[in-house]
Formats: sequence, structure tokens, C-alpha cells
Amino acid sequence: MKKRSIIEGLLYLTGEEGIDLNQLEKILPDTSAQELRRLVESMKQDYLDNNASGLMITDKPDGYRLTTKPELIPYIEKMASIPKATPLSQAALETVAIIAYKQPVSRVTIDEIRGVKSERALHTLLLKGLIKEVGRAEGAGRAILYGVTSLFLDYFGFHSLNEMPPLFEAASQPNEQLDAYDLFYDKYKETVENLKRTENKDEQIVSE
Repeated sequence: MKKRSIIEGLLYLTGEEGIDLNQLEKILPDTSAQELRRLVESMKQDYLDNNASGLMITDKPDGYRLTTKPELIPYIEKMASIPKATPLSQAALETVAIIAYKQPVSRVTIDEIRGVKSERALHTLLLKGLIKEVGRAEGAGRAILYGVTSLFLDYFGFHSLNEMPPLFEAASQPNEQLDAYDLFYDKYKETVENLKRTENKDEQIVSE
């Protein structure tokens, strides 16, 4: 049961990128590849049989990922269509800025620029409908490539990507490159303030 909980936690942590079987072997060296496959296959069936769970384990090349069940799609679409004025976290802001300027871009590249992992930020942005998968990278692993959506433009008050602040391309280091997104943050803060003012105005009209 402990190994199952470890595998489940790792599947949750790695998100849509999933985890490879060889990674599991390194994390659980006392467990053979055959035993790991047996454990995951058993977990897959348990998720499918559990009608109280909206999750399932799906296969990916040489590994597995944790996803939502297909029957949840209508509800996920409804959630994505609900306007969200909740401010993004700093991590999500950094991530969506990198995607907007560098698209199509992989999670590995985003991580390299930010200097930290971005799985949770990507998950948040996907749920909010601000980014989407736009393809796969060439080479081993076929990493998912991300781009922004039309909702991103509405959310940040742009009519097109051409209106985004110019990016300082001369930055030679990842940290310098990340600092170059400050103008983007300023635009975001301005948009959030406008949203707050609009909400306060609507509340005043309702109270009157």
C-alpha cells in the first residue's frame, strides 16, 4: 500500500507530463519493473471501478499519467467558461508570460528560464483556459508545447499579441530574461485594477 501511495503521489506531482517507468525504478529501486507495472495496472483498474473518483491513470510512452475521466469533460468545460477575476500567483504570472513570449514552448524550457518547476502553474493556467497544448517537440520524449489562448488576450486586456510590451531579447542569462517580463507584469496589474474598479462599480449600482 505504501508503494501505491508513493506512485499515486508522484503521478499527481508530475501532472500531465506523467512519469516514466525508468523514473519509478530509480525512485523505488527495491521494486522490479515487472512489479511496478503490476502495481500501476492494479491502480488503473481501481480508479476505473471507483465511481466516486473523477480520476484515472492513462498510459503514455514508457510510462503513465494521472488524468480526469472523460465523463467530466462537460463540467470542466463549464468551469473553464466561468469568468475568473482571481489574481494569478507570481508563479503563474511568470509562466504565462514566458509562454506568451516564447510560444510554442515546452515545460523544460519554462523551468530553465524560471529556475524552478512549473507543473502546478501550468495546471492552473490550463484550468483557467489561458494556455493550451499546441503540439509536440521533436526528438526523444516528444515534450508537450504550450501556447496562449484567445482568453489570454481578453484576460490581460490585449487585442492581439502585438500589443504586448516588447521583450528585451539581449538578456544572456535566464534570470535577466525573466526580469525582462516586468513590463508584462505592469500591464497585468493594470488589468486587475480595472477589473476591481468595474466590480466595485457594479456592486455600487446593485446596492443603489
